[in-house]
Amino acid sequence: MFKRLNGIRYVYIRSNLYSLFITTVTLLAILLTIYVLFEPKWLHVTSIFVFIILYIVCGTMISFYAGFESSGDLKNRIDGLSVLIAQYTNGNYLSNIYCDRDDEISRISNELNQLGVNMQAQVKSLQRLADEKAEFAKSAHKSAVMEERQRLARELHDAVSQQLFALTMMSQAAIKQFDENPQMAKDHMQEVVQAALKAQTEMRALMLHLRPVHLSGEPLHKGVRQLIAELKDKCQIEFQVNIQDDLTLSEAIEDHIFRIIQEALSNILRHAHATRVRIDVYMRHDELFVHIRDNGRGFDIEQDLNRKTSYGLKTMRERSQELGGTFTIRSNKDEGTNIDIRIPVHK
Repeated sequence: MFKRLNGIRYVYIRSNLYSLFITTVTLLAILLTIYVLFEPKWLHVTSIFVFIILYIVCGTMISFYAGFESSGDLKNRIDGLSVLIAQYTNGNYLSNIYCDRDDEISRISNELNQLGVNMQAQVKSLQRLADEKAEFAKSAHKSAVMEERQRLARELHDAVSQQLFALTMMSQAAIKQFDENPQMAKDHMQEVVQAALKAQTEMRALMLHLRPVHLSGEPLHKGVRQLIAELKDKCQIEFQVNIQDDLTLSEAIEDHIFRIIQEALSNILRHAHATRVRIDVYMRHDELFVHIRDNGRGFDIEQDLNRKTSYGLKTMRERSQELGGTFTIRSNKDEGTNIDIRIPVHK
């Protein structure tokens, strides 16, 4: 409530009340001076104070009315600037505000309109660079394949190879304890089962990265649904996919969105332990929205963002920013993870 008293309307009202106070004190001083020095018959102490009280009452009402009326136009113009800035924050750089006056607020409005034009030009430039980058990526496909193979080799060595080594050691220990201590051998075999399941999950996640970097001419909705169909046969996750079929996107945007979804699914398989995943991709008001949700174990964003496992999140954020869009992730432990992406699309 007290914060509202700092609004523009109340600033105007306080200013009017302050002026009323000054004029009241001045009038009272003048009338008392005349009464003391000249003692006119028509002027009495009672009449002075009755006049002052009536003046204060009428002046207060006029101050409130004038404060609301005179500040209304200024408040509406400032609210318009606030809405325009909010539109720019959401990536809608085509918004502008009309102004036909020659004052400070009009100059600010014109500068904000020009800022929106400049930011819109930058978004188009970023998307053009993304298209050029896509063409360059095709020409450098062999180099990318080699780098991907090296990365997968490191992943296999760091994750699956070590888990297979652990499986071997635990299996040998179980064999040695099988006759002497069957219960200990059983415990070792249970550990072998858990390690094998973990290695299987790692392999499924790595298999996602063996898919082609590009969609190979397929539209985005077909590529994503084919990817989900392959995962359904390999894991016990319930997928819900809602992708607008009539999307008209550039090749660069489709490739980036496909790789973002691919990376998100890889992270879910390896870290989330989720049973349900939902993917929504649709257009609204010249913007492409991508929402990816899971009901996994979640994580603490501030603590985990700088770890090695956050490499995939950084990649998704960079891909979104390359398209001039925004990338937002929300997650809490045992509450799942939500990824929201907004990409401006100009036809």
